[in-house]
Amino acid sequence: MTYHNDGDLPGYREVGERLAKEFTGVHDAATVTRCVTAARHGAQDVTGSAPPDLVERIARKHLQVLAIVAAEKKRQVATGATADLGAGEGPAQSQG
Repeated sequence: MTYHNDGDLPGYREVGERLAKEFTGVHDAATVTRCVTAARHGAQDVTGSAPPDLVERIARKHLQVLAIVAAEKKRQVATGATADLGAGEGPAQSQG
């Protein structure tokens, strides 16, 4: 689902600007814009409205989670631990 020009809507431009500043060096502006757009439309779909303060809180949480995932991937690459945990890794299975 692509929504164009959400950043131009009153209130949402400021949300995007604040979050872009907050996540400088972590996420690029396009990622911030996508999160704000997704948060706006998600809030609208779930609650029937999308006030900028709610959109900002949702988008911030999304950006924080993305930052955590990116940091973990970077850590795994740095340590060589890039195995797919979903491919048979985990607790040992009993044989028999």
